[in-house]
Amino acid sequence: MFATLSDRLTSTFKNLRTKGRLSEADIDATIREIRRALLDADVAVTVVRQFTGAVRERALSAEVSAALNPAQQVVKVVNEELVAILGGQTRTLAFAKQPPTVVMLAGLQGAGKTTLAGKLALWLREQGHTPLLVAADLQRPNAVTQLQVVGERAGVPVYAPHPGNQGADDVLPAGADPVAVARAGVETARQKQHDVVVVDTAGRLGVDAELMAQASDIRDAVQPDEVLFVVDAMIGQDAVTTAQAFADGVGFTGVVLSKLDGDARGGAALSIASVTGRPIMYASTGEKLTDFEVFHPDRMASRILDMGDVLTLIEQAEKAFDAEQAEKMAGKLVAGEDFTLEDFLVQMQQLKNMGSIKKMFGMLPGMGQMREALENFDEREVDRIEAIIRSMTPGERQNPKIINGSRRARIARGSGTTTSEINQLLERFDGAKKMMRQMAKGGGMPGGMPGMGNLPGMGGKKSRGRQAPQPKRGKARSGNPAKRAEQERAAAARAAAGPAAPAGSAFGLGAAPATETSELDPSSLPSGLGDLFKGR
Repeated sequence: MFATLSDRLTSTFKNLRTKGRLSEADIDATIREIRRALLDADVAVTVVRQFTGAVRERALSAEVSAALNPAQQVVKVVNEELVAILGGQTRTLAFAKQPPTVVMLAGLQGAGKTTLAGKLALWLREQGHTPLLVAADLQRPNAVTQLQVVGERAGVPVYAPHPGNQGADDVLPAGADPVAVARAGVETARQKQHDVVVVDTAGRLGVDAELMAQASDIRDAVQPDEVLFVVDAMIGQDAVTTAQAFADGVGFTGVVLSKLDGDARGGAALSIASVTGRPIMYASTGEKLTDFEVFHPDRMASRILDMGDVLTLIEQAEKAFDAEQAEKMAGKLVAGEDFTLEDFLVQMQQLKNMGSIKKMFGMLPGMGQMREALENFDEREVDRIEAIIRSMTPGERQNPKIINGSRRARIARGSGTTTSEINQLLERFDGAKKMMRQMAKGGGMPGGMPGMGNLPGMGGKKSRGRQAPQPKRGKARSGNPAKRAEQERAAAARAAAGPAAPAGSAFGLGAAPATETSELDPSSLPSGLGDLFKGR
């Protein structure tokens, strides 16, 4: 959603980083570009003025001018101000001291309240709570049925004493009383010891008196601990107007952004918290019930500025990866067992459980520069890899070296792929196996940093995190060609007259006399390398 805004801001800061010192004109030009980017993203004008004013004031202060890297300091200021207009701090549900905690959902029709009710209920269940969904939207056709289906998928019970509207018209059926259903639902939760009640209410295509009256009556009847305003993040400026109308007419304690995975400009997310004074608490990021997350202002600001969101990525990995499987894999590495295609398949399946690979890569810092490549990435690649490995025999999975041409052709037919795709997978697997072997040896990344020796943790078992001792340097060579030639002849004579190598000496090299340091004979080096030393 924030792709365009992120690209504009990143480009602005890239130009800023080319300057060693920032003048007032540089800062004004940067503020001007930020203002245009925010207005193009459909952020409310009042919010843009407030944001750019705060950034300009701080950018012209000693905070930036005295910094070692003024451009980086400006980015820091923008990041902090973005966090501020997004709400400042993370906030989740405030649970009642005496259960059940009542959560009422409000918003316009089509904002995604019913689906979000199921997502919130599933999230609460995973947190150890026992939620109950209450179907108080009796007006929208088949809204009750939809909530029942969503509740079943989430594994959460639904209280639905009335079937609601079963026709095509958006009217309240005769005898239907949403207020009575909401009140009875809370009482049922209290009797059956559900600790959280999520009340789904009706919406309208637009704000009107009837909508506000019904929402206010339900609020007065159930006395909710939290009223969450669900808003479609794709509707831009109108989201702020609607939010303000609900804040005045019903009142709400927090905002939930739905459809945050859309391709709209995202101005609603940057405006609502600042305009209404209510925090954004949750975000819906996809169609699956698991595409639901707590809204962290600092992490969202980092995503917008292309700094990534590694913390959210780690949290998703912790939920998706099986601790028992990870422990089993670690045991294999410690025991020195080889990484097999069976293990590779397990790792790919756990990666698949984390959700969209595009989203995961998008959370890494700097991935905005590779957005086009990410967009072209085929999510079905993981499915193809799984199909290829499942088409192999157990012996082939354990020992891929036995996979010859005829076996590759059979695997390709069985998986619906080509032999070139089989070859590519085996090449990737070889790379993964080498990396796992390196990790098993405690060596981390192979090779170390150029010119820095082996850093701690990169030198294998023998180094134990210490840098290898450096060889002693020989006597300095003279800059006089004649004297240097004499030194070289003397070194060659000493090497020829050296004692035989003692038993067990490394590489069969004789020990140098204790009183002198060994000299290097350039003539003994390969062509080119010897010439390099001769020129010293």
